[in-house]
Amino acid sequence: MTQIAYLIPLFPLVGFLILGLLNKRLSKSVAGIIGCGALLASFCIALGIFMNMNGQPVEIMVAPWISAGSFSANFAFLLDPLSSIFLLIITGVGFLIHVYSVGYMHDDENHNIYFSYLNLFVFFMLMLVMGSSYILMFVGWEGVGLCSYLLIGFWFKNKAYNDAAKKAFIMNRIGDLGFLIGMILIFKTFGTTDYLKVFAGVNGFDSTSGVLTAITLLLFVGAMGKSAQIPLYTWLPDAMAGPTPVSALIHAATMVTAGIYMVARSGVLYALSPVSMTVVAITGLITALFAATIALTQNDIKKVLAYSTVSQLGYMFLGLGVGAFSASVFHVMTHAFFKALLFLAAGSVIHGLSGEQDIRKMGGLKKSMPVTYMTFLLATLAIAGVPPFSGFFSKDEILGAAYSASPVYWVIGVVTAMMTAFYMFRLLFLVFFGEFRGDHSIHAHESPKVMTIPLMILAVLSTIGGFIGIPKSLGGGNAIEKFLEPVFKNAESQPSLAGGSEAPEIVLMVITVALAAVSIWYAYKKYIQNKEVPAAEGTKLPALQNTLYHKYYVDEIYSAIITKPLDKISGFLESIVESKFIDNIVNKIGALVEWIGGWLRQLQTGNVDFYLFAMVVGIVLMLFFKMM
Repeated sequence: MTQIAYLIPLFPLVGFLILGLLNKRLSKSVAGIIGCGALLASFCIALGIFMNMNGQPVEIMVAPWISAGSFSANFAFLLDPLSSIFLLIITGVGFLIHVYSVGYMHDDENHNIYFSYLNLFVFFMLMLVMGSSYILMFVGWEGVGLCSYLLIGFWFKNKAYNDAAKKAFIMNRIGDLGFLIGMILIFKTFGTTDYLKVFAGVNGFDSTSGVLTAITLLLFVGAMGKSAQIPLYTWLPDAMAGPTPVSALIHAATMVTAGIYMVARSGVLYALSPVSMTVVAITGLITALFAATIALTQNDIKKVLAYSTVSQLGYMFLGLGVGAFSASVFHVMTHAFFKALLFLAAGSVIHGLSGEQDIRKMGGLKKSMPVTYMTFLLATLAIAGVPPFSGFFSKDEILGAAYSASPVYWVIGVVTAMMTAFYMFRLLFLVFFGEFRGDHSIHAHESPKVMTIPLMILAVLSTIGGFIGIPKSLGGGNAIEKFLEPVFKNAESQPSLAGGSEAPEIVLMVITVALAAVSIWYAYKKYIQNKEVPAAEGTKLPALQNTLYHKYYVDEIYSAIITKPLDKISGFLESIVESKFIDNIVNKIGALVEWIGGWLRQLQTGNVDFYLFAMVVGIVLMLFFKMM
């Protein structure tokens, strides 16, 4: 199967070309078949590779690519347990999102071009995880950034949506600069950007190496941008401007996990830099807690899920930072299941309410939308860490590793988990329970089967997906950890990752689940028993709640200290330097040329005798200067 691995990214690329070039000539049904079929074909091949994976990396040479001086890079793919899991997530969940989009985007006038963008997005994401070198990863990295701009701003007639797309694009470029510099430093240090050669070359370094710390911190800057970590996280909530399936694709299965993949892929480098590991862990922990507090007060159904994604990504980076690479990848997988389900179920609610996204104008929808309600409930149980749903196992692995590194990490992680359980059940209760609070002229209805069937499949995966990672303390063998062991064995065995405090894992599980149950009970009492509803827009809120509702005013702070000063500097340069200096110089030069031309023009008299006289004078002068 590995010999045809090149077909995995090729199918979506061909789908993009067909849909992009023939979008006006194809019917919507044909376009949907092509878009979905490309992903299904890629998934089947990815599944075959996964089933035949023996743990050893396989490098597949496609073609020579770049050769300049001492630098060379091949267009090649690297297949190993890590890339094979990501291939399944991208193509499998991506396929379900494509199928869902057939129903969700059916009435959109740009239906066909939408599917072409989706296929191109998946192509670049596959290139990112399949590439055998950092430079090929960077190609996919930039490609998904471009496609995110196209998809977030898909409804481009809305200026706010365009602004959100530009914000995502620009903020990602900030992080990408760090990635690019880090990649240059990798080449300068190792003489190559090929993964296997770089990782083989770290044997001469130890944990005191400053160059490895510099490389890993620069790479992490790129990961912070792509995976929305503090301070480069504000683009992700605004990315909700795109169609809901796009939100599911970006937030669950693809783009935002690129930073996780990059750090995990570079695990050997990070394990040799305790400073970088600490920075990754603390950044992830702060982001997880920070985003969770914001999610507590949001009233847009997609914004709640967006900040939840930022928080869950923080959990993944916490796991990476404490050396639990396998656990973080496990959480990437389970998160893809339940977060894609949450977004698609939210899209089903929005679809059934004719575009309404404010949870204050919802309620009582479980009767009119039973499938959406049941699947949303299962996903909520999973993300809240309720056993035996998938999120329980993956989150528990990260929290256990965090406790071994520092009990403080664990305490903050558990507090964040409590908040997660609360705001997710707050969302569930306000949307599906009680009385309908919206416009009664809107008749809520269940979505068509083309949208609900993907919900059901993801609900099953969210329910049982965690069983592949049952820890030894619960009688399991943690199959996913064993599967990924060949990739991370050199990283996780580093002395710098030796654990500190230890406690029986089962005790930590019980405490975590009990505290999550308390949060769920509190949400039930508040929103079901007491029937509380978030305050209407414009209502004066308590200071803390108001701060959380306005997201700590981070966007306003960025605008005040970065955007507005740059706008003023740009305005000054345009009105003074550009208009009065540069333009003036250009205009004066033009006027000088015109003046000289006016004088020279007088020599063109049209008189042949004058021309002969001028020639003779010229010849005489040439001879004179020649003889001198």
